[in-house]
Amino acid sequence: QVQLVESGGGLVQPGGSLRLSCVASGGSTYAMGWFRQAPGNQREFVAAISWGGGSTYAADSVKGRFTISRINAKNTVYLQMNSLKPEDTAVYYCNAVPNYSDYLQGFVGQYWGQGTKVTVSS
Repeated sequence: QVQLVESGGGLVQPGGSLRLSCVASGGSTYAMGWFRQAPGNQREFVAAISWGGGSTYAADSVKGRFTISRINAKNTVYLQMNSLKPEDTAVYYCNAVPNYSDYLQGFVGQYWGQGTKVTVSS
């Protein structure tokens, strides 16, 4: 069973940056994804990365501003968020799936972290 623990959220002004981290344990070769859920909204996809890190993609709403990366030696996936906007305010969750193609087909893994809250406000 995979356990995921996110960190790095907080309050930031519009235009600012944050880096989220997700430490994974208990799994093997998982592709990882970041999702977010704003108050009153459904959870939505943000970005995904393959096990080796060679394949990534991001939602149109964050493309060019957010970057997903990972260091497998540290069992950690990162989400670098730049040029933050108030509409990026949400609880951010990481997720794990056995295959990167799962995300491309719209599937979501059963393993979730507890989330880390990001608030973008002046």
